Amino acid sequence: MPQPEVLLYGLPLAFLAGFIDAVAGGGGTITLPTLFFMGLSPAQAVATNKLLAIFGSGSATFQYWRKGHVEKALVLRLIPLALVGSALGAYLVHFVNPNAFRTLVGVVILGVGVLVLVNKRFGLEDRYPGLTPRTLALTLPGALIIGVYDGFLGPGTGTFLMFLFTLVGFNLVRSSGNARTINFATNLGAFLFFLIGGQMVWWIGLPMGAANALGATLGARMAMLRGSGFVKVMYGLIVVLVAARLLTQ
Repeated sequence: MPQPEVLLYGLPLAFLAGFIDAVAGGGGTITLPTLFFMGLSPAQAVATNKLLAIFGSGSATFQYWRKGHVEKALVLRLIPLALVGSALGAYLVHFVNPNAFRTLVGVVILGVGVLVLVNKRFGLEDRYPGLTPRTLALTLPGALIIGVYDGFLGPGTGTFLMFLFTLVGFNLVRSSGNARTINFATNLGAFLFFLIGGQMVWWIGLPMGAANALGATLGARMAMLRGSGFVKVMYGLIVVLVAARLLTQ
């Protein structure tokens, strides 16, 4: 069992992860390895990471929601599909080895990042047309598929969600707000599932969750203050971080 001094590095890393995740997603690429390094078993690390995630994603969602950067009419339609997809993905893990897909997903995430960064105007202007047939045709199946991925493998879920929302016309700040809201819903669903299993290490998860929430609050405010150009740079960094994790595991 880890000793209390592990929080000396766990807390600042949880804060950093919350900041990054609130801006561009990918915070789990920091917190999950940190929990392993602290001495938690795989089951404890995954469960405790979901405890952190609801603090961070909940805090970021609140910041974006209160400032009007969440498209409620669309997001509330997508959350049920993302939850169903996440449950389906968790079920599929019992039949298909997710490690077989890590390299493929890593390459796809890099490709998505290149598309976003090479197109200089992509995500910098808000051109969301509303609940048009095209919007629904892209986002409804997109939320379900990304939900499946979240339950099946996980790293890069926020990255894919942001790309989906930017694709239908949102700028990157609003894409981040929408993505964090859906991520909060899927994290909450996973948290309730892992809560039943009794693997959460509460004395680590609660203080690190509080640090994660503080980082997420700062990150969301910074994203809204600095705008889509700042988010785009952070997005590029997160794409590299997530892809590196997937390709090297």
